[in-house]
Amino acid sequence: MTLSHIPVSALAPSFTLPAIDKLTPGSRALLLAQERLQDAFQLASRIRDQHLFIADYPGVAREPLFKALCDAQGWQPRNLVALKQEGEPELQWREPSGDNVGSLAKQESAYAYINGPLRRADLIGKMTTVGGKRQYQPGLLAKHNWLFLSADSLCRRESLWDFLLQVLSQGFYRVSDELPKVPLHTTLVLVGHAGIYSELKAHEPQFNECFPLLGEVNNEMDLTRHHELEYGSWLVALAQEAGVTLDESALLPLFLHGSRLSEHQQRLALAGQDMVQLFAQAAAYRGTSHLDGKAITKALQQAEHRHNISERFSAQSFDDSFINLLTDGEKVGQINGLTVIDSIDYSYGEPARITATVHYGDGEVADIERKSELGGNIHAKGMMILSACLYRIFGRDAPLHLNANIVFEQSYQEIDGDSASLAEYCALMSAIAEQPIRQSLAVTGALDQFGNVQAIGGVNEKIEGFFSLCERRGLTGEQGVIIPKANLLQLNLDPKVIEAVKAGRFQLYQVAHMDEAVELLMDLPAGVADEDDNFPEGTLYGMVQQRLDKLAGHDDEEPLGFFARLLAKWTSRGN
Repeated sequence: MTLSHIPVSALAPSFTLPAIDKLTPGSRALLLAQERLQDAFQLASRIRDQHLFIADYPGVAREPLFKALCDAQGWQPRNLVALKQEGEPELQWREPSGDNVGSLAKQESAYAYINGPLRRADLIGKMTTVGGKRQYQPGLLAKHNWLFLSADSLCRRESLWDFLLQVLSQGFYRVSDELPKVPLHTTLVLVGHAGIYSELKAHEPQFNECFPLLGEVNNEMDLTRHHELEYGSWLVALAQEAGVTLDESALLPLFLHGSRLSEHQQRLALAGQDMVQLFAQAAAYRGTSHLDGKAITKALQQAEHRHNISERFSAQSFDDSFINLLTDGEKVGQINGLTVIDSIDYSYGEPARITATVHYGDGEVADIERKSELGGNIHAKGMMILSACLYRIFGRDAPLHLNANIVFEQSYQEIDGDSASLAEYCALMSAIAEQPIRQSLAVTGALDQFGNVQAIGGVNEKIEGFFSLCERRGLTGEQGVIIPKANLLQLNLDPKVIEAVKAGRFQLYQVAHMDEAVELLMDLPAGVADEDDNFPEGTLYGMVQQRLDKLAGHDDEEPLGFFARLLAKWTSRGN
């Protein structure tokens, strides 16, 4: 058996950090990795009757992004002038010139972003009386070349939404009978999450007519397509928005934080609002607007401290032995699985004790979580795949004569996801073969029907959760975690975990197939079946096969009859 240790170099991303004086901040730097959004914005700017919906996500810095889009596009101010003609005068938007002295409205700026209460008069303006004369007071649609509106707040005002669609369809609006119809010159941009766009696209016919363009905000940068220099410039540009400057030592913790947010070693998060808020917090803790690596690290640590109360309560339950979970020794049919507890703004890993028992039956692998209505659909799917693996190996030609029960012990909330299916399979093999599992190891991984171990979510939190428990109990060098090989690119572990692995006080293993996991956990070869589907004696699967044969009544030895047992009994007494 070859131990598949994960090399220390793979436990966190590595970057080629740029020199701080080589970075070029500015509005264009804020458009990093937003090629699709820029293309949609350019089209909306060139085609007057095709407006844009921007689908973004929580954490994006909206206003700096909108400003950068407008700066990159450029704009030409226009004045609203009245052309004298027979009948009602015609209003037109024209470039400023000496002939436009009597203009009714002037575009004041490139753009405006409105997020909050909005009235009809705010959009189209109104007629007011000044010095006894009636004058047109322009609204948002006349003052700005681009108008960004929060879709969430606008859709709550049904009458205003219907009016806006009417304006976009007609291409003009009327303020009052005193003023001719005002042609629409502004490009409207709705901003909201992708769910709002899907709902409007599906149920609002006029929306499809008025908003044919979709621009999606990219939430991460791919280092295989972009360079660290660009991300550094993006960070410095955001720092300028926050009114701070970055020291060169601040780049590494910021890059690592961006990678942690994206959960990938080769991708960096573009959550601009979160970064700006982090800069402000770091400046407040440090008492200066020049932020170094210590200031960033301090702000990140304090943010975790403010949000991890549930994690601390969970740790206390383990430390007080309210939750029974071993981190040393061996047990039959018992294994340490790993779960992730998610809240709105914080997540952490928590070990879970999974047990399996077997007895004679009709071949059912029972999911107690599902039967007690504490298991979700995806977890139930994982259990079905586990059963398929069992039957693929041991039940090809005949039904299995066992029943198994698998459960998350001391779990009082819903369990979902398939990331425990590898651990559940290993516990089941242990229970059938009656071979103990090392309790110093925790396992996470999802299975397919062929036994391949697939990637799971929250790998960093899961590793750190088990490490934290072992660290509080005392690291022995035997403790560790088994993860899918497919998750290696997501590793971005806490430095203290990396140091423990480097010193040999904690172990991390990668597996690509379930057979590798059972060998690690039970110190036995899994075994390879011969052409008759029989496994060698002394292997784990050989022991499983023997137990299944016994349950099916296929023992090699013929059971003793009544007289044979009586004779054996008297013979024993005679001796």
